[in-house]
Amino acid sequence: MSNLPTPGVYDIDSVHSTAGFVARHLVASKVRGRFTDFTGKVTIGDSAETSSVEGTVQAASITTDNEMRDGHLKTADFLEVETYPTITLRSTKITPKGGDKYEMLADFTVKGITKSVPFELEFLGAGPSMQPGVTVAGFEARAEIDRRDFSVNFEGTLENGSLVVGHKVIIDLAVEVSAQLPVPANA
Repeated sequence: MSNLPTPGVYDIDSVHSTAGFVARHLVASKVRGRFTDFTGKVTIGDSAETSSVEGTVQAASITTDNEMRDGHLKTADFLEVETYPTITLRSTKITPKGGDKYEMLADFTVKGITKSVPFELEFLGAGPSMQPGVTVAGFEARAEIDRRDFSVNFEGTLENGSLVVGHKVIIDLAVEVSAQLPVPANA
């Protein structure tokens, strides 16, 4: 498929990638956070349908740039990182949606619970790295989940009954991947 990178196995470059999320806080704001320790790979096949994505996040690497909140997010109220140290994503189906847009169904696992989650996936482009013989490519993926589906059930409320933390969480991934690919025979 012409709008995909050269087939091969690409490793996620965590230095140039972000595994982030957005959650509603109180009624007025959104908290943005990310995980700083993650790995993964993107396998590009001859088509989107034969391609795959997998990734693992170390749950304890969560940061929202607030130490007290980050500490609470690591407890049983939220991620329970000592019992469930990783969050994983493994694609099960990738479907072209036109141009550089795709839908990726993925088994998403949080706190030992796996659910099939649809992600909007976009291929941003590919080209040579600054390292000779290395190809880089960029992708963004986004999904909305209900945290309660993964047993993240903290239900703190204010006096007026509104939630301290909303149920919907946006998963926002921006990844740069790289691979040392063989030079095509016709090059």
